[in-house]
Amino acid sequence: MEAMAEEVKNAAQQKEEVAAVAAEEVVVVADVPQAEKPAAAVVVVEKEPPPVPEMEEAVKPPPTEEFVESDEKIPQSDSFKEESTRVSDLPETEKKALEELKQLVQDALNHHQFTALPPPPPPPKEEEQAPVEVEEKSPEEEKKPETTLPEMKDECQPQETVSVVAETVVVAEAVEEKVDDDGAKTVEAIEETIVAVVAPPAEQPPPPPKEAEEAAAPPQDTKPEAANAAAPPPPPEEVFIWGIKLMEDERSDVILLKFLRARDFKVKEAFAMIKNTVQWRKEFGIDQLMDEELGNDLEKVVFMHGFDKEGHPVCYNVYGGFQNKDLYQKTFSDEEKRQKFLRWRIQFLEKSIRKLDFTPGGISTIVQVNDLKNSPGPGKWELRQATKQALQLLQDNYPEFVAKQIFINVPWWYLAVNRMISPFLTQRTKSKFVFAGPSKSAETLFKYIAAEQVPVKYGGLSKEGEFGTADAVTEITVKPATKQTVEFPVNETCLLTWEVRVVGWEVSYGAEFVPSAEEGYTVIIQKARKMAGNEEPVVCNSFKIGEPGKVVITIDNPTSKKKKLLYRLKTKLSSD
Repeated sequence: MEAMAEEVKNAAQQKEEVAAVAAEEVVVVADVPQAEKPAAAVVVVEKEPPPVPEMEEAVKPPPTEEFVESDEKIPQSDSFKEESTRVSDLPETEKKALEELKQLVQDALNHHQFTALPPPPPPPKEEEQAPVEVEEKSPEEEKKPETTLPEMKDECQPQETVSVVAETVVVAEAVEEKVDDDGAKTVEAIEETIVAVVAPPAEQPPPPPKEAEEAAAPPQDTKPEAANAAAPPPPPEEVFIWGIKLMEDERSDVILLKFLRARDFKVKEAFAMIKNTVQWRKEFGIDQLMDEELGNDLEKVVFMHGFDKEGHPVCYNVYGGFQNKDLYQKTFSDEEKRQKFLRWRIQFLEKSIRKLDFTPGGISTIVQVNDLKNSPGPGKWELRQATKQALQLLQDNYPEFVAKQIFINVPWWYLAVNRMISPFLTQRTKSKFVFAGPSKSAETLFKYIAAEQVPVKYGGLSKEGEFGTADAVTEITVKPATKQTVEFPVNETCLLTWEVRVVGWEVSYGAEFVPSAEEGYTVIIQKARKMAGNEEPVVCNSFKIGEPGKVVITIDNPTSKKKKLLYRLKTKLSSD
């Protein structure tokens, strides 16, 4: 016994040593250079090469000359053109891709693939080998069928019922265990069991085979048909994205086009993106998020204000607001607060998107203005982390919602970062980017957004007061070292009100009323005085006019730089 125990112990030690050597070989193979690896290891590596990232082609840098960014490359036109959302305007290839995607989405809705549970795991391998288990018996059990089956075939069953006999062997064996060792009794028990299972009742003769089949067939065939007729297929599921029901009307086509354009009209990739977006919206709880109260601490950091010249809503992102230490700590100091900021940002975007017009030809994109003045910079890890998470979610689940990205008050370090990442952006993405330094920020905004729609803090005239965004603003360029005059003719008694602004000021401003009658006297409304850049950005004057004449405003620009003059006026009739 001691010798046997010693042998068992030695065998166990050998197994452990073999396992340890195998583990060491796996580690060594991973570190050995390719030329030193054994042949078997080389084959394994060739079978499973590292996967190539799907985004590799999109990230591949195009030629360098296409990616030079500067203020000089800002488009000179006052508007920009984006792709049409009307199906009739699409090329034939894009129409075909849209139809294919619509078919995939409709099939998925019919089969409830958007909300279906994940498929069950595959059955274990043991179940696939279940028929083999019947043959795995003990030596005694294997001998019994060999001695009894011939007798059962000859004495009890005709040739066509052999399959039934095989199925009842287990029952026969159970009966055989209960009887004595007498072989005859065993055979009789087996015969009785088989007859009880196979033979019909004695008083009824067995029906012919064809009649039996016909009698047995109706209940088996008609029940499924009746069940199918009684249970019609469920109706297609309803899936909403940004408040629009998929496949309900032509607004759904506009949504599908966004996913197609985000994936270069690759239908399968666009369909996979839609499914992932629907799943993410469900997991993120978008419907519940719309009713959450997340505070208003960030309303001055991210806000919607006005429209651009094409009618797109404009969203302003003021990164300098995070220079406030209290606000920064309250927003980004830990993971829980960063997640709350992320939910607030998604909620804000969802509410903005649901105000868009998804009808073909409507406005279904927004313009982003990113103010980088006093931005915390790349050293703020928490801000970068939260921004990275937000950008990833927007990229994956909100495709083609930005018509233009305008960066103003851009510091030098941001331009350096942009030059590094620019080669990894597609030309289509970069065509939406506009960069402007502090001295050109207002001028750049006016290329895309009318001055009456631009907030006062960014050089425009949009503010609370007597004038609104419906009151158009006139823009005039005042050349260096020149004097510019603007006249407002008036032919009736009224109250004339006007607003004047020179971006950056550092000029002299004056206003006077000159009557049409030669014997009339000129009235000084505003004595000419130099306006410093830090003074009130907008000057508002009014003058009650009792006779025909004109109001003349004068702008004297003594500087060597051209200036942008903005003004607008309105009159109110007066009976006095």
